[in-house]
Amino acid sequence: MTRIFARFLAVIAAFGMVAQPAAAQSILRDAETEQLLQDMMDPLAEAAGLGAGSVEVVLINDGSINAFVAGGQRVYIHSGLIGAADTANEVQGVLAHELGHITGGHILRFEEGIGNATKITLLSLLVGIGAALAGSSDAAVGAMALGQQAAQRSFLSFSRAQESSADAAGAEYLSKAGISGRGSLAFFGKLQNYEFRRGYSQSDEAGFARTHPLSGDRIANLRADYEADPAWDTPSDPVLERRFTQAKAKLFGYLSPPERTLQFYPENDQTVPARYARAYAYHKDARLDMALAETDALLLDDPDNAYFLELRGQVLLESGKPLDALPNLREATRISGHHPLIASTFAHALIATEDEAYLPEAEQVLRAAVGRDRENPFAWYQLGIVYGRQGDMPRARLASAEFAILTGKPTEALSHAEYAEANLPYGTPDWIRAQDVALQARDQLERMRERR
Repeated sequence: MTRIFARFLAVIAAFGMVAQPAAAQSILRDAETEQLLQDMMDPLAEAAGLGAGSVEVVLINDGSINAFVAGGQRVYIHSGLIGAADTANEVQGVLAHELGHITGGHILRFEEGIGNATKITLLSLLVGIGAALAGSSDAAVGAMALGQQAAQRSFLSFSRAQESSADAAGAEYLSKAGISGRGSLAFFGKLQNYEFRRGYSQSDEAGFARTHPLSGDRIANLRADYEADPAWDTPSDPVLERRFTQAKAKLFGYLSPPERTLQFYPENDQTVPARYARAYAYHKDARLDMALAETDALLLDDPDNAYFLELRGQVLLESGKPLDALPNLREATRISGHHPLIASTFAHALIATEDEAYLPEAEQVLRAAVGRDRENPFAWYQLGIVYGRQGDMPRARLASAEFAILTGKPTEALSHAEYAEANLPYGTPDWIRAQDVALQARDQLERMRERR
């Protein structure tokens, strides 16, 4: 009986863990890439009736080819998927599919799939208990095993149905947005090739043991609809494709070892994406002059590009030259419309000069940055430094509380927030915010205790 019940608990736990896909994964923040992904998502969100800007795309530092939703109107996309895609059109096909999960309420319905599987498991448990009480332990274990298989198949069937529904919705949104489905089919083809290389069986029986339909089946189901769509022969937006190629190279240079970047983008490649990637490779390899030569070449052709200016300033700042970085970062901040991420780097340079005269400007820049993007831990950390240097400890501790709550440190956040609340003027916006952060921290701590 103990063995039967333990197996039952293991099955229930396995179903319960599926809904935690975003836990402990590292988010990549980059102004250029985030804007690109948002511009790729917005026409699809409008086609889905949600409106531009309503669905956020979050980039995760993970080399696997994956994208998912985890509640709310956010799509998470792995850096490995960006690397595997050849075009922006392919990524838009993935985004359209994930948008189908959001509009279909699939995360909210996830418990429905778990519930059906759990009912099957409970019934098999009761049968197993009956057999055990009758003295047949082998029959009890057999009943549990059959029940577990049936529960698993029930859940996998539910999951495949959701995936097929998201495929159909994604095709609809691409069509309404006037975007060709060629990229979607091309990316499914990449997934199919991946399955072949990994030796995954393409048989019907193997398909029943998967959370997703076989890629070949998905291609077959979608091809006719895509080819009949008026947007099938519509060329992809050339500006979007150029931006994607540059952002992909930038990501490659940032994430890959320098030697791999230089192999993939050799010095005889004088294109903008290659220079972009090499600038990061040389910077990571502490070859300052060569990194600056690449950024200077980029700026020679496009002197008002905020992202090229940001990169040059970043190279100088991280090479111990914050004063030299200020003109580039100040101009990048201005041209980008004071984008919070670029502004945060500019403020970092102001602080890194260790010149007290720059602190008021750094405070102004950072307060504007967190006002537009409160989920920016780096900006809060820098703001805490500014307040600390100015001797304003209550606000320094409040900024530290914001940083701690965003980085998963509720105990530390609670300590800072309680200090800030006790020492800030009663009833002020900062005092109210300190209360809010303290409540968030207590809620996180309570949930942690409940999980334990």
